[in-house]
This record gives sequence, C-alpha cells and structure tokens, in this order.
Amino acid sequence: MFGDLQSVRAVVTGSSSGIGRAIALELAAAGADVVVHCHQSVQQAEQVASEILTSGRRSAVIQGDVRDVGKLDQLVDAAWAALGGIDIWVNNAGVDLLTGDKAKLPYADKLEALLDIDVRSAVLLSKLVGERLAEQGRGSILNIGWDQSDRGMGGDSGELFAAAKNAIMGFTRSLAVSLGPEVRVNCIAPGWIRTGWGEQASDQWQERVLQETPLNRWGTPEDIAKLTRFLVSPDASYITGQVINCNGGAVR
Repeated sequence: MFGDLQSVRAVVTGSSSGIGRAIALELAAAGADVVVHCHQSVQQAEQVASEILTSGRRSAVIQGDVRDVGKLDQLVDAAWAALGGIDIWVNNAGVDLLTGDKAKLPYADKLEALLDIDVRSAVLLSKLVGERLAEQGRGSILNIGWDQSDRGMGGDSGELFAAAKNAIMGFTRSLAVSLGPEVRVNCIAPGWIRTGWGEQASDQWQERVLQETPLNRWGTPEDIAKLTRFLVSPDASYITGQVINCNGGAVR
C-alpha cells in the first residue's frame, strides 16, 4: 500500500478539528496509531480518537497548552508514554486569528500570539522530539507553513502570517540538516484551504480564491492530510528539508 504506515506511532498537535483532525484520521487510515492533541477542545479530541479506535488503530488524547514552554517536556513525555514511543510528529497547532474573538485583537497582540504558538512552540517541540527520534535512529517531523509567505500578500493578516510561517519554513530546512540522516524534517505550505474562515468567507473572497487557484476550487483539509501521509511515510524516504506547496497551483 502506497503511504503505508503500519506499526508506526504518530502525534498530531492541534488535531481536534480542521486540518489536524484530517491528518490524524488519514494517518490512522494508513495504519498508524495516533495521539490526538488538543488545548481546550477535549470532547472534540476524544471524538477523533474514538474514530481512530473504531478503525482498529490505537489512539489516545493528550491535553496541553503549547504556549507553556515550561511544560513542553511533559507534553512530549505524555505522548511517548501514550503509545510506548513515537515515530512521527506533526506540528499542526496554530492560532486562529481570522475567526472568533482573536480576529479583533490589536496587530501587536496578533503577532505575539503567532510567534508564541506557530513559531516558538513548533521550534521547541521539534527540538525536543528531534533529539528523541535521533537517539532511536529514525523518525519524521512535519511542520505547517503557508504558500504565500515567500511571495507576499497585502494586509495585516498577510504580513503577520508571512512573518510567522516564513520563520517555521526556514527552520524546517535547517533542522533537516541538523537531524539528518536519522530524522527527516519537511513542511507543507497550504494555500486556500476551506476550514472555519473559508466556510464563512464573503462572496468576494470566494471569487478571489477561485481566480487565484488554477484548479478552480478551495483546498480541503483532506488534501493536506494526504500529502502529510506521503511525506511521513517510507515512500518519501529521500525527501527532507523541503517546503512543499499544496495550493492548487496558485502563483499570486
């Protein structure tokens, strides 16, 4: 089976909903046992874990705030204990600044939130996890970037996400050099993915997405999940240090 993950153990941070949920379920469909992580959405995380268990794979839920640097060691320990070891770590947890109360935050507060969650937590978790994976002689880490980070998008959100996601994309390339050959490190840069904001976006934004995307549709969380499955599988054993766009061919 292409993208076979039989007998592999994975962690997906921020996997109670959206892209993280889709990744967790896809890895389980490929044969992996999966730790589902959440911050506050415990009930949703347990539902994801229940689906994985129903499919015949092992699963567990761990709860933790990735902004709490002092407890990241405990988070990693809990993940390792849940399945008796980990082979794949996906840093998907990110702050939502486009919907809900956080969309109303001042510019500086939005920047702080992005740097805390999307950058600092992903970097520090990658370092902690990378050391353990290197010690066991194998493993894969996957980060989440943004396809418009390196070409630019106007507006506050474009500026803020570019600052954060360019950081994690560059870090991915360097960490891959540090951890090779034992551990592979890659990054997916999603384009317009229909998650919470996309579902409620205005008609103007809906039209803009279609115009900017040669495949003439929104991406789905499952599109990102399928690419994740490939990149963390043995079929991608010669791929590391790469940032791979998953954006329907968008170039502007």
